[in-house]
Amino acid sequence: MFVVDVDQRDGWWIVAASGEVDVATAPALRATLIDVVPAGGRRVVLDLTRVDFIDSFGLGVLVGALKRLRTHGGDLRVAASEGSVRRALELTGLDRIFDLAASVDEAIAERPVPVDE
Repeated sequence: MFVVDVDQRDGWWIVAASGEVDVATAPALRATLIDVVPAGGRRVVLDLTRVDFIDSFGLGVLVGALKRLRTHGGDLRVAASEGSVRRALELTGLDRIFDLAASVDEAIAERPVPVDE
């Protein structure tokens, strides 16, 4: 069963999905991510740590959410522990596009800003 929940913590909107993100469930995840932006969500963590499988439709939702948030001056981080979801992101090269973390706590942790030399 696919479930998606929204919560807020430390100035971040946490969109947590569980189950499988595929052609049947991706539209629900997309709708939730779209609704977060007008509600004020600019810093979003997509928690996929409880997702067992993600297909190309699900990956497309992630790319669309990133574009939407960046258009509105926002940030999207993805929490994906080791497993099939992380492997899908790595195999498609999306791990180089998304700010990946192993957990929500790691995703919302302040990170040092790189210094240009």
